[in-house]
Amino acid sequence: MRCTNCDEQHFCNCSFKHLQHIPEIPLNARGLDLSFNQIESIRITDLRQYTELKTLNLHSNKLEFIHQEAFNSQAKLEVLDLSFNKLENLSSCWFQELKSLQQLNLLGNPYTTLGPSPLFRLLVNLRTLRIGSPSLKEVYKNGLGELTHLDEMTVVGSSLKSYENGSFQADRPIGLVSLSLQNLFEKDPELVSKILQDVSHSETELMIRDSNIRTNTSTEPFKASKEGGIRRLTFLNTTTTDEAITNLLFNLDGSPLSYLGLVDAQLIGHGWWQKAKFTHYKNLHTIYVHNLDIQGFFKFSSMIPLAFLLMNLHKVSIINSMLFVIPRDTTKVLILIEYLDFSQNLLTDLTIQETLFTGYGQLQNLNTLNVSQNSLKSFEVLSGLVANLKKLINLDASHNSFVSMPEKCRWPVTLRFLNLSYTKLLRLTPCLPSSLTVLDLSENDLKSFHQRFPKLTMLILTGNRFLNLPQGGYFPSLGTLLIQRNALRMFTKKDLSRFKNLQYLEAGTNNFFCSCEFVYFFRNNVDDLVTLRDGRRNYMCDTPFSLRGDAIDSVRLSVFECYMILAVSTLCASIMFVLICIAVTCHKLHIIWYLQMTKAWIQAKRKPAVSRSSEELRYDAFVSYSQHDAEWVEEILVPNLENAQPPFALCLHQRDFRPGRWIVDNIIDSIEKSHRTLFVLSEHFVTSEWCRYELDFSHFRLVDEHNDSAVLILLEPIEKETIPKRFCKLRKFMNSRTYLEWPEDEEKRSEFWSNLKAALSRDQC
Repeated sequence: MRCTNCDEQHFCNCSFKHLQHIPEIPLNARGLDLSFNQIESIRITDLRQYTELKTLNLHSNKLEFIHQEAFNSQAKLEVLDLSFNKLENLSSCWFQELKSLQQLNLLGNPYTTLGPSPLFRLLVNLRTLRIGSPSLKEVYKNGLGELTHLDEMTVVGSSLKSYENGSFQADRPIGLVSLSLQNLFEKDPELVSKILQDVSHSETELMIRDSNIRTNTSTEPFKASKEGGIRRLTFLNTTTTDEAITNLLFNLDGSPLSYLGLVDAQLIGHGWWQKAKFTHYKNLHTIYVHNLDIQGFFKFSSMIPLAFLLMNLHKVSIINSMLFVIPRDTTKVLILIEYLDFSQNLLTDLTIQETLFTGYGQLQNLNTLNVSQNSLKSFEVLSGLVANLKKLINLDASHNSFVSMPEKCRWPVTLRFLNLSYTKLLRLTPCLPSSLTVLDLSENDLKSFHQRFPKLTMLILTGNRFLNLPQGGYFPSLGTLLIQRNALRMFTKKDLSRFKNLQYLEAGTNNFFCSCEFVYFFRNNVDDLVTLRDGRRNYMCDTPFSLRGDAIDSVRLSVFECYMILAVSTLCASIMFVLICIAVTCHKLHIIWYLQMTKAWIQAKRKPAVSRSSEELRYDAFVSYSQHDAEWVEEILVPNLENAQPPFALCLHQRDFRPGRWIVDNIIDSIEKSHRTLFVLSEHFVTSEWCRYELDFSHFRLVDEHNDSAVLILLEPIEKETIPKRFCKLRKFMNSRTYLEWPEDEEKRSEFWSNLKAALSRDQC
C-alpha cells in the first residue's frame, strides 16, 4: 500500500488508515505518522529506503515484533514513538544506530522488565524518555547513567515489584522527572523511596502523577526527596487528605523546597491543620494550586494554623478551585506576597473586600494580582481596593461583568498593566489610570476612545465595535495596536501618521470597504508606516459585495471604479468631441442633406409612377430656379412661354404649391405632374438646397421612367469645376445633356426661345 498524504515539509500523515504494514512513501519524507493503524511488525527492509526520516510515530498499533536491524538506516531519526503497542520485550539492538535520537516513547507496552542489559546506553543524544506501563514489574540498571543530555523522563510503574538501586540515576540531574506510581506510595513505600532517592536533585523538578497519598505511611518516601535536595515538587491528578499534607510538611521539614504544586487534585478533608507542627520552609516561595476539588468545600476552615508556612510565600496561585473568600486574618499573614492569582474562582464584590483587606498594612509588596473569571461586578469596588496596593504593577480583571465604570477612580501610581478584556464594558470614562503602559480592552462593546495615555506602549482593542482607529494623538508612546475583529471600514495614511511611535498593527478581520484610495494605500504605502503583525492575508474586503472575501492585496479595480467622476467626465467629453466631429464631417460632406434626400427618394419610390400619357400631367414644365433668379423667371421666362401660341402651362413653386403642405411633397407632386422639369441654372442655383432637391427628384424620375424630362437653361456661365460636389447630378446632367444658354445678344434670343419651346413641346415625347 502507498501513502501520499504528504505536506510541503515532507511530513506524511498516514494515521487511521487501517494499515497492516509500513506503506510506501516518498523517499525524501522527513516525517511519518503511522499512529492508530493495525501494523503488527517491522521487517528489516520496511524502512531501509527512507533514510531522511526525522520523525516516526507508531503510537497505538499492534506491534509485536521489530527486527533487530529495522532502524539501522535511520541515522537522522530524532523522534521515535512506539507507545501503546504489544511489545513484550525491548532490545538494545533497535537503538544501536540511532545516534541522533532525541525523543523516545515506549509507554503502554506489556514488557515486564527494564534491563539488566544497557538498553539506552547508545542513545547519546537522547533528551526525552518515556518508559513503563501497568505491566512493568522489574527495573534494573539499563544505561540511563550514561545519558548526559537527558532533560525529561516519564516513568509509569503502578505494578512494580522490584527496583535495583541506581536504575533511574542519570549521569547528570534530569530537568523533569514524572512518576506515575499510583498506590505504591501506600503499598510499597520502601520501593518508592529507592526511586525517589535516585531521581531527587536540587536541579530536578519532581512530578508525582496519578497517585493516592492519604496516610502518613504514603508520605514517608518523600524523606528521600528531602535528602536529595528537591526544590520543585508537583502533585498531578493526586488524591490526598489533611493528615497526609500535614505529615508531608513534617517529612520535608528543613528541605530547600521552593515550589509546591497541586494540579487536578482532590482533597478529602475540611482543612483542619491543627496537628501541623512548626516547620522550617524559608525557601518555599511559590504555591501553585490548579483545579483543586475539595469535598468539604463549604466546611473548609482557615489556613491560620499554617501561618508559619504562608508568611514566607512570595507567589500564590489558587486557580479554578472554588475559592470564594480568604479571611482577613489569613491575608494579613501574607506579608511577603508579591504575586496572587485567584482566577477562575467565585470571588464577588463582597468577598473580595475581605480577601484584599489592607487595614493592617498587608499585601504591600504585591505587584501582580489576577482576579479574572470571577463574579465581580463593581468596577468602583475593585479600583478602590487595589488603590491601597502601593506596589501593584499588573492587574488582570478580565472575564468579569463590570458593564460600566464610574467617571473617577483611585489607582496606585505604580500600575502599568491592566487587563479588562471580556468585561462587557459599553463605554470608557476618565476612570482608567493614565500611568498604564499596556491596556487590554479586547472583547467588549466599545465604540470610541477619548482618553489620553502618555505612557501607553500597547493597546489591545480586539473584538469591539470601533468604526475607526482611535485618535493617535492620545497615545504619543504607543508602539503596538491590536484592533482585529471590529467594524473598521478603512484607515488612511493620516490616521496612522497621528501615532508618532506606532510600529506594529494588527487590524485584520474587519469590515473593510475596498475603495480605490484604501486599496492603493494598503498595497503600496501601509508597510512604510507600520508592520502588519497579523499578516496581510487577514485583511479582506467586506464591501462592495462583488469583492467580499477577497484579500485586499489581490483586488484589481477598474479606472471607472477608481476615478468615476474623472472617467465619466472624460467619456462625456470624448462623446461630445466625437459628436462635434461627426457634425462637422456631416456639414462638410453634406451627410444630413444626403440622408434627407435618401428619405425623400424612398418616399418618392413608394408612390406609384405616373403614366406620361395620362391627363394628370397638368403642366408642360416645372420650373426649378433660385429665388435670386425669380425676376428673370417671372418677367422674361414665364411671359414668353405662357403667352406663346400655343401657350405652355408652367408650374412655379411660389404660385402653384399648395399652401400648408410639406415642401418636399409639393416638389415631388409638381415634378410628377409636369411633362418636363426646366432648370434655370446660375451661380445662385448651385447654392440653393431646394434646387438641389428638385434636381435630384428629377434625376430619380429620369432613372425610373427612362425618359428625357429634364431641360437645362444656363442663365450665366458656370464652370463645371466650381459646382459643389453635392451637385453631382448637375455635373452629370451637364456632361450628358445639351443645355440652352441665355444669350446676352438680343439678336440670338429668338433662336433661344424657339429651341426652348421645341424642348418643352409634348410632341417631342
